[in-house]
Amino acid sequence: MNDTLQRCLDDLEARIDPQEEDEILHAWRDFSEDRFQGSIFSPRRSRPNLAQVAWPHVSINTALGDFDSMALQQFGGCSKTLADGGGAVLNVRCNYGSSIAPLLFGVEVFVMDEELETLPTSRPLNDKAAIRRLIAAGVPDLRTGYGAQVMEMGRRFAEIARQYPKIGKYVFIYHPDMQGPMDICEVVWGSTIFYAALDEPLLVKELLELSVATYTAFLREWEKVVPFRPEGNAHWGLYHKGSIMLRDDSAMNFSKRMFEEFIGPYDQRLLDEFGGGAIHFCGKGDHYIPAMTQLRGLHAINLSQPHLNDMERVYRYTVDKGIKLLNLTREAADAALARGRDLRGQVHCA
Repeated sequence: MNDTLQRCLDDLEARIDPQEEDEILHAWRDFSEDRFQGSIFSPRRSRPNLAQVAWPHVSINTALGDFDSMALQQFGGCSKTLADGGGAVLNVRCNYGSSIAPLLFGVEVFVMDEELETLPTSRPLNDKAAIRRLIAAGVPDLRTGYGAQVMEMGRRFAEIARQYPKIGKYVFIYHPDMQGPMDICEVVWGSTIFYAALDEPLLVKELLELSVATYTAFLREWEKVVPFRPEGNAHWGLYHKGSIMLRDDSAMNFSKRMFEEFIGPYDQRLLDEFGGGAIHFCGKGDHYIPAMTQLRGLHAINLSQPHLNDMERVYRYTVDKGIKLLNLTREAADAALARGRDLRGQVHCA
């Protein structure tokens, strides 16, 4: 641990107020357990708590190549939450982008230019013969791509948690961005997978089986480094029941029937495997939301573009069924309340 990181961690440890953090966690747990009584859940700390040392800015690309820099970047987010007096749960992650799982299959990483400040992605195969070879090879070496770095960064986070008691108690180390089964498949295969779902559905399903097995193997290894918290976990500062946050960004390109065939069953296996959790999706999802919200163990949904969705339909299949909406835009929530829509205490806004 370099001197800058130690100085900043000392600062964060000193500024964490156990009473304040207990109250924030208690509020989030009340919300997750249906004990919140208001219209919109929007917690905040009682006061800003400013840093007493200068926290350096760490770029995404710098953090990718240096463990101490990754720790500085991530704990810097916790420092900012305290300084802003916001209501997010304090959390950090191994911030290596959305291609952690696809890169395990040997696809080529694509790192963005430094000035873009954007996480890396990868180049798809768009090659059915290559896909068949991946399927034949089975679960890949989990150290491939960023795999080894993710596990090492997890160990370093866990060691920091042991050295700093308040950080260890109040800062969640949340699981790396493993996406969801179909998202993994799309990034590995490429956009032609949407044609293949119609033309060669059995091949797509074989790749989905492999993505589920790989996701499971990787997170089981991750659990040995950073166990999930039994009472609930955090993601992006959002607390939810269960363990995992799946990503279903590919789902916008499928009909409800195809969601039920190519996405729902594979999500379900992971929710069952890891004790439930939440799902994020981008884009338009109101057409498949009835199928998504039938999944067992789905406690919350994070959708990023409410303006692209029929939100009344979304509310019918989420808040009316006791499924939380996390980090919904204030504009969408206020519009619902203005037209008399009962959000049933199930909506969080930052």
